[in-house]
Amino acid sequence: MDNFASSLLGKGKDDQVALIAGGKEVTYQALRQMSAKIAVQLRKDGVEPGNKVMLLGINSPFWVASYAAIFHIGAVAMPMPATIHPDELNRLKQFADVKAICISHRFARRLPDGIIDNLPSIIDSQLAALPDANLEDLPLHPIENERTEAALMLTSGTTSRPKLVRVSHGNLHANTDSIIEYLELTAVDRIMVAMPFYYCFGLSLLHTHLQVGGSVVLNNMFAFPEAVLDDMEKRQCTGFAGVPSMYHTLLRKTTFAKRPLPHLTKIQQAGGHLPPVLVEELRHAAHNADVFVMYGQTEATARLSWLPPDRIDDKLGSIGRAIPNTEIRIVNKEGKDVPQGEVGELLAFGSCVTLGYFNNPEATAKKYINGGLRTGDLGRVDEDGFIYIIDRESDILKPLGMRVSSKKIESIIMELPQMVQAAAVGVPDLATGEAIYIYAVTTANADLSEKDILNHCKKKLARGTMPTAVEFIKKLPLNANGKVVRPTLRKMAREKHGE
Repeated sequence: MDNFASSLLGKGKDDQVALIAGGKEVTYQALRQMSAKIAVQLRKDGVEPGNKVMLLGINSPFWVASYAAIFHIGAVAMPMPATIHPDELNRLKQFADVKAICISHRFARRLPDGIIDNLPSIIDSQLAALPDANLEDLPLHPIENERTEAALMLTSGTTSRPKLVRVSHGNLHANTDSIIEYLELTAVDRIMVAMPFYYCFGLSLLHTHLQVGGSVVLNNMFAFPEAVLDDMEKRQCTGFAGVPSMYHTLLRKTTFAKRPLPHLTKIQQAGGHLPPVLVEELRHAAHNADVFVMYGQTEATARLSWLPPDRIDDKLGSIGRAIPNTEIRIVNKEGKDVPQGEVGELLAFGSCVTLGYFNNPEATAKKYINGGLRTGDLGRVDEDGFIYIIDRESDILKPLGMRVSSKKIESIIMELPQMVQAAAVGVPDLATGEAIYIYAVTTANADLSEKDILNHCKKKLARGTMPTAVEFIKKLPLNANGKVVRPTLRKMAREKHGE
């Protein structure tokens, strides 16, 4: 088993562009030299194979070079969210016995005294002063086997406190190879990355495109989506990837669907359920790129399934089938396969299933069972083997004792063209057990009313499953990865409408 650092920086030609950041191009040769300087300094700072090294900063050439350097010397990378609170950073530092940190100067100067004072630190602003080095002169640390730990990745934390997932070199090799295979990526591919690298989806874009010798455009300004589109057009990007909240914005609040974008050939969507109506809008956008609907989890390295673009029309709403070298089964509470068409939990097997949670055997035992990964998602499989997610078990609504998918209700509401986002949550109710409350985000100057939304739901939903109230808000609460934080919405709804 090769060290995954060889896949990150070992494939691209010296003079080929690896990264574009802030309008500046960074070649593979320059990135390798930058990474070598960091690797040498980490060793000088006493970092040994297996030691944990934190990474804190926005997407940048320094971040990428540091990430590769950590792998190169056999250490374990710990990417941290740019939004992390100093107290949580300090807790995780102690929890994982972190030995060093690679950090951007903008974050280093914001941290309170004592957080990293006694921790060897490599700061991006000091990189130029480090001695020149070449990776060819720095032996690549050998990996003992495919289970050798490579990274600790934080889960999204949308339903509970984030946990650290132990990702191995074998996991990274296998998942990256599978994604490259079904996306048919080559050195001509150039991806626009507007998601953070501390999120497994964003990081998978870096893994796949560097491994094939392609290039990655870094844009940390999705708060200004039209500017991202301008950059995508200027840099002639062949690919774009995003989570549902990003496509809600792009399709309902920008010119994305109307722009020709002649170089765009691949659109990736993962990180949660995108309503079918928006998948169709992506499918029929002016640029006519292939749309890859995918499904995955941090505990599965990144990807678990994909829906081929040519099956979107006849399998709309499906997450497709398992990616190469992966198996997904639908099982009941006893872990036995359910008949075709019946609903059960998705249980995943394969080389992408990670090692478990760091220093958390109880949570590991609940999530990882007999070599399989319990996803916590409920779904069914059709006669052709295509999988349909019903909902997360924790997001199922239960009015009058029935089980109703929050995703189904949200998808129906999103059929209204003036909607940007919708979220359905449950509120305790004496009469029904749980009432359904809707949070709605509309386009600017929309004239939608609560009555309009409820009347539209009446046309599509059975009695007893209807929402009882709609509240219009400017934006839904999102975590650092762009996912809706439902516990926050539930708390808001219960404080206003609950018992």
